[in-house]
Order: sequence, then C-alpha cells, then structure tokens
Amino acid sequence: MRVNSLLAVALIAAALPVAARADDPADPAMRSSAARLRDHETIRRMNQAQLDYVRRRDARWAREYQQQNERYQEGYVERAPYGEAYSNEGYAQAQAQYQRDLAAWRRAVADCRAGYYDACGQ
Repeated sequence: MRVNSLLAVALIAAALPVAARADDPADPAMRSSAARLRDHETIRRMNQAQLDYVRRRDARWAREYQQQNERYQEGYVERAPYGEAYSNEGYAQAQAQYQRDLAAWRRAVADCRAGYYDACGQ
C-alpha cells in the first residue's frame, strides 16, 4: 500500500511541471516566433471549429423550434408526460389553481401566526 502511494506521488510530481507550463509565456518551447505562430494557428483553428459547431447546433435548434411552432399553429397539441394537454386553456386553468392554492397557503400562514395552531400543519 505504501509503495503504491509513493508511486502515485512520484507520478504526480513528474507530471506537475508539464501541466504548470501549459500556459506559461516563458515556456522555452514558445521562444521562437515560428513556434508561437504555429501555436496561434492551432488555437485559431480550434476556435473556428468550435464556432462552426455552435452555429450548426444553433441552426438545428432554430429549425426544431420553428417546426414545433408550426405544428402548434396548425392546431397540433402535444401531450405532456403526465397526460394533460399543452394548451392556452390548460395553462390558464393551472395558473388559476396555483393562485387559489397560494391564497389558501397565505391564509393558513396568517392564521398560524395569529395563534390558530391548527392551521400550522397544513
């Protein structure tokens, strides 16, 4: 067990200087302008590839959103995972029920604070 711990510490100690110089401006490998130019080009290519990926992803999301919006406009109603339909009427009903529940809760809190301890457990 002790040998494994010592081996792990030795490996970490050997890898630490390499990791510590990853962004070191005084890195001896980056002293020449050609090395800095290669590094700059590599970073530029990586950034461009990431930008291309994000643009493709956002375009895909926009298409999917547009398709969902078109289906909704055509009267297509998706079913929620719990079985209720997504619709403006369903939302209005749910919002009204939420407001009623919130008002009842606030009344119970006020009663509890006023000393009616039966209301505290609700």
